[in-house]
Amino acid sequence: MAVMTYAEAAVLALQHEMNADANVVVLGEDVGRGGIFGQYKGLQAQFGAQRVIDTPISEAAILGAGVGMALAGLRPVVEMRVVDFALCGMDEIVNQAAKNRFMFGGQGRVPMVVRMPIGIWDASAAQHSQSLESWFAHLPGVVVVCPATPQDNYSLLRAALASGDPVVYMEHKTLWGLHGEVDPTHTATLGQAQTLRAGQAVTLVSWSKQVQVCAEACAQLAQQGIEVELIDLRTIWPWDRQSVLNSCARTGHLLVVHEAVQAAGFGAEIAATAAEATGCKVKRLGAPRIPVGYAPVLEAESRISPEQVMAAVHAMLK
Repeated sequence: MAVMTYAEAAVLALQHEMNADANVVVLGEDVGRGGIFGQYKGLQAQFGAQRVIDTPISEAAILGAGVGMALAGLRPVVEMRVVDFALCGMDEIVNQAAKNRFMFGGQGRVPMVVRMPIGIWDASAAQHSQSLESWFAHLPGVVVVCPATPQDNYSLLRAALASGDPVVYMEHKTLWGLHGEVDPTHTATLGQAQTLRAGQAVTLVSWSKQVQVCAEACAQLAQQGIEVELIDLRTIWPWDRQSVLNSCARTGHLLVVHEAVQAAGFGAEIAATAAEATGCKVKRLGAPRIPVGYAPVLEAESRISPEQVMAAVHAMLK
C-alpha cells in the first residue's frame, strides 16, 4: 500500500499496462509533457515518443486515429483533456468505436480507452465544467467508468484497458490532487459497485466526486441517528443493478445524487429501475438545467452540497 494522488494512481496503472503489453499506446494533446493534470507524468521519458504520442489540436483526428489503432491491434489510451472538448470528435465514438463490433459480427474490436474528465472545474465556466456521463450511458457499445478515489483510478483504469471494448473513462477534473492509499495488487471489475457505508434508513447512490459530498452528509446524518447506506456506483454502464436493488429492498428508500444536470441524468434510470423492481420510494438530486457559471455565486448554483443531501434524506423519511 502506498499513498498517492488520483493522478499518480493513473500514471502507475498505465506504467503497469505499458510494461506488460507493447500494444498499449497513449495519444493526445500535451501527453508528452505529462498532461494538463499530470496524469501522464514521466511516461514519454520512460516509453518514448512512439508510444506516448503528442498530437495536433484536433479531437476528431485524435479519436479517429485511436479507433484505427484499436482496429489494427493496438490498445490506445486517447486523451481528450476534458469531456467538453470530446464533443468535437463525437462521430468517431458514436458511429465508429461504439458500433464496429456489432456491425461486423465481432470481426472488429475497438479496445480503446477514451479519457474524458468530467465535472465542475473551479472558475472554468460553462465550456469546461460539464458532466455528460448520461450521454454515453445512452450509447450502446461503450462502457462508461467514473472513478471516485485514487485506488479506483488505478484499478478501474487497468480494468478498462483489459476490457476489449471502447471505454469512456471519466475522471473528475478536481480530483487529480486527491490523496489516498493504493494497493497495486487490487483489481476491480467493471460493473461492480462498492458499498462504502452500511445503513438501514436510506440507500444513497452516487459516483465520481459527488461520493465525497455524500460521505460527508452520511457522517453528519449518523450523528443524528440516521444510518444511510452509501453506494459508489463506479461504473455507469454496466451499472450494478443487483447491489443497488438489494439495498433498496432493505431500506425502502433510494436517493441518487449526481453533479450532472438532473433532467435526463443517469439518476433517473437508477430511480426508475429501483421503483419498478422494489417499489421503494425514490428521489433524485442533480444540478439545475443551467450552464455552469463563471462567477462563484453562479457556479455554486450548479453544485450539490452535503446540506442538500441531508435535507433530501430527511424529506424522504418524513
